[in-house]
Amino acid sequence: MRQSESSDLTLRPLAGALGAEIQGIDLSAPRGSTAFAPIREAFLRYGVIFFRDQSLSRPAQLALAAHFGKPELHPIANGMEDYPEIIRVLKPEGEEAFFGTSWHTDNSFFEAPSSTTILYGETVPPCGGDTVFASMELAYQTLSEPIKALIDPLRAVHTAADAYDPRTTGEAKYRGETAISYTFSDAIYERVEHPVVRTHPETGRKALYVNAMFTDHIVGLNRHESDALLAMLYAHATRQELTCRFRWEPGSIAIWDNRCVQHYAINDYAEFERVMYRVTIQGTPPV
Repeated sequence: MRQSESSDLTLRPLAGALGAEIQGIDLSAPRGSTAFAPIREAFLRYGVIFFRDQSLSRPAQLALAAHFGKPELHPIANGMEDYPEIIRVLKPEGEEAFFGTSWHTDNSFFEAPSSTTILYGETVPPCGGDTVFASMELAYQTLSEPIKALIDPLRAVHTAADAYDPRTTGEAKYRGETAISYTFSDAIYERVEHPVVRTHPETGRKALYVNAMFTDHIVGLNRHESDALLAMLYAHATRQELTCRFRWEPGSIAIWDNRCVQHYAINDYAEFERVMYRVTIQGTPPV
């Protein structure tokens, strides 16, 4: 562990690639931007930061989220009635998990994708249900120079159709029959273009920006060329040495930077209930 030079926070890096656990702070307590600065610095440095033994009310989670920007409303997954910016991610006992259970960057199908996600764990299984994170900055850095030269000018189409189209993913969630309910929206079929390699608006670092859940194809390539290149990039970006893994406990919080991090929610706890609360923050169009 190491002590932050600018505060009493204790940082414990979780892996060599990304991720740090922060101790010595109560995130339910109000604090100004100056007092919050060390947390934001750690967020930008490590890509994903974790806290344990927290107790967040819904208003407290929104107050925490506001330090990272403006909480947004999801156009498809329904938020809570009293707090529409918060999605209650319920996985009932005896059911398979289905929310976020493949590699992705949150809401990359938005024209201005979510910059940040704040996820609070209220009820978690005694084992299983870990979340794995991968550094897209390291994914880009560890590509060969010829591949970098190939993908730097490319753009890719992102869409939510594969993840949310009721014709292929089922209509029950749109009828309110599932633990997380959805609203049918034109946003399911919208298609947006983003650069394959984006530059972080705050750090200036480059990161790979394609993901298996929402990226459909690379513009200008034949389908078989696009599929082959994307498959290679997906496999490269999720190698174990580019990842960290977080084991949830009640009262845990994870805050990650969607501009440079992907994540994967592991579905290995069907016999247990899990209740999480998710807030995402408005971002800007990738460049």
